[in-house]
Amino acid sequence: MIYTIVFAPLIGAMIAGLAGTRFGSQLISATLSKVVTTGLLFVSAILSWMVFINIGFGDAPDTTYPLFRWMDVGDMDANWAFKLDTLTAVMLVVVNSVSALVHLYSWGYMEEDPYQPRFFSYLSLFTFAMLMLVTSDNFIQLFFGWEGVGLASYLLIGYYYKKPSANAAAIKAFVTNRVGDVGLALGIMTIFLMFGSVNFDTVFAAIESGVDTSLPFLGLEFNAVELIAFLLFIGAMGKSAQFVLHVWLPDAMEGPTPVSALIHAATMVTAGVFLVCRAYPIYELAPNTSGFITAVGAFTALFAASVALVQNDIKRVIAYSTCSQLGYMFFAAGVGAYNAAMFHLFTHAFFKALLFLCAGSVIHALHHQQDMRKMGGIWKKVPWTYGAMIIGTLAITGIGIPGSYTWGFAGFFSKDAIIEAAFDARGVSNAAIFAFWIGITAALMTSFYSWRLIFMTFHGEHRGKRKYFDEAHESPWNMRLPLVLLSIGAVTAGALFYKYFMKDYGGFWHGALPGYAGDGHAEISNTLFAAGEGGYDKPYESKGFIAWLLFRPVHGYPYWVLLLPLVASLSGLVIAWFMYVRGSVMEKIQTIEETGGTPLYNFLLNKWYVDELYDATVVRATRKLGDLFWKVGDVRLIDGFGPNGVASFAHGAAKRVSKLQTGYLYHYAFVMLIGVAVLVFVAFRGTAG
Repeated sequence: MIYTIVFAPLIGAMIAGLAGTRFGSQLISATLSKVVTTGLLFVSAILSWMVFINIGFGDAPDTTYPLFRWMDVGDMDANWAFKLDTLTAVMLVVVNSVSALVHLYSWGYMEEDPYQPRFFSYLSLFTFAMLMLVTSDNFIQLFFGWEGVGLASYLLIGYYYKKPSANAAAIKAFVTNRVGDVGLALGIMTIFLMFGSVNFDTVFAAIESGVDTSLPFLGLEFNAVELIAFLLFIGAMGKSAQFVLHVWLPDAMEGPTPVSALIHAATMVTAGVFLVCRAYPIYELAPNTSGFITAVGAFTALFAASVALVQNDIKRVIAYSTCSQLGYMFFAAGVGAYNAAMFHLFTHAFFKALLFLCAGSVIHALHHQQDMRKMGGIWKKVPWTYGAMIIGTLAITGIGIPGSYTWGFAGFFSKDAIIEAAFDARGVSNAAIFAFWIGITAALMTSFYSWRLIFMTFHGEHRGKRKYFDEAHESPWNMRLPLVLLSIGAVTAGALFYKYFMKDYGGFWHGALPGYAGDGHAEISNTLFAAGEGGYDKPYESKGFIAWLLFRPVHGYPYWVLLLPLVASLSGLVIAWFMYVRGSVMEKIQTIEETGGTPLYNFLLNKWYVDELYDATVVRATRKLGDLFWKVGDVRLIDGFGPNGVASFAHGAAKRVSKLQTGYLYHYAFVMLIGVAVLVFVAFRGTAG
């Protein structure tokens, strides 16, 4: 079964890519490519759910399925095999479910594209590379899938290769990820240096032996486990777009919208989170790196959310939202709540894919318009898309009943679990309390920019061309059906799977991840009440109802910890409503942009000027260094004294010697006479000597 799950997308990619244009007319080729790739993806998705149920809820043990011998050189032994445990099963469901729906959605979205076989081939290749990554049994195989995802992302982001901006975005993504991949490669090398193996089970079993070992790196001494953890995380930062290496992610919007949904929801950007969770035995013994991950994740959540507040491209708002949500996942892993990180990865796949595909439906309805300033008033034109977008927004903003764990949208359960885990770890990690408050702040921002998107896109007067508004229409059913299915997941995924992800429910994780992390086992450190036999003594009379309400323990936490994320989300909704529905903010925004904007507005609109900083330092320095090597080193020195110098000398010498070729016989006789004289002179000198 696992072989079919992994290789079915590869077979589809090969059929669509290699033979897709050879089946006759363009229509036949496109139809066959869509049917084959989508059909095989749905087969993989269905089988993935069967594996997930069998491993997660059944008695099936964790299993390794050998495939074939791969690398066996000296002490290096890295055979190709599939590791199947609960962590893998979760990723199989996420990757194949979203990919199958994206394939189906693309039937309608890419209907007018003349190169559909190539597009569907790239989609399936992307999925196969991600499946190789999540089923890997060793770090080398993981690296193969890691680089395969990078290649496929380059092809998909630059799919519209005739657009300079698409080519630039693809190159930017490829180069930025290569920077992170250097860290991952060095981490794998260090692992082999330390433990003589790259197999997960072998390395994780021996990891404690490296706790007291130091290794030299860049002229300094580092703890071996901390160094390995840090280098692996550098790779994760690039792939999962954490701050500093995040710059490729917003530009990835140059690809078709289904590509954005696939990259952001289920494949490439989740690879870094998966890596950290897979390697949790390493991070459990690397507290300094874990603290660094917590801080980076929390800062990324805040940074990306703040930038999304003022973006006007509908896809870029959701792209920065992805970056922010990935920050949540990383700071959850940083405080040791790996199950909370995976839970948010799981729920995020549903509502983020839903939001992107809804954005694609809006773009499809408005003649490929992406600027929200030129939208508005279309909710009656696209009621299905509007309803699905509302569900996705309720999910990402985390609407639910605090403390109930029975009712709420998907993001409510997973995001709140992360925030609770950060509060839980406040006494263990200095970065945890920072992450807790950043998580609350980012939740407020998330709600604001999400509802801002809703109000600017669907409500108010239409601000674009009247023709586009009059012709706006709902998407066809092959685009609406994925929205319906993803909406169901965005509503129910949190409530249905909370107890399995966040509690050691019958050994759900089977050892793939530690249980109970962030599961409501924090000690109540607040001493506002003194507990007697019946609980807290006279809370109403002695301390007041409000104090009792906020500080009473619920699931092991003060109730305000559970209540605060919901308050932040509702506050963001109210602020957005007052600004974009009741107020006249659209006119104010236009005035701000016409007058150049305030410093804070421009700071956020220009994404904290990170791209400009990169350009002023890395890009310009690299260009100047390249010019130095090219114009001075290559042209002047190498070419000047090498090929060009020799050629110039030979050319000049030949030109001078050619002047001796006059064509007069007496000139040649004179030269011969001189030659004979020289020979006689030499012979005479030799005889005399």
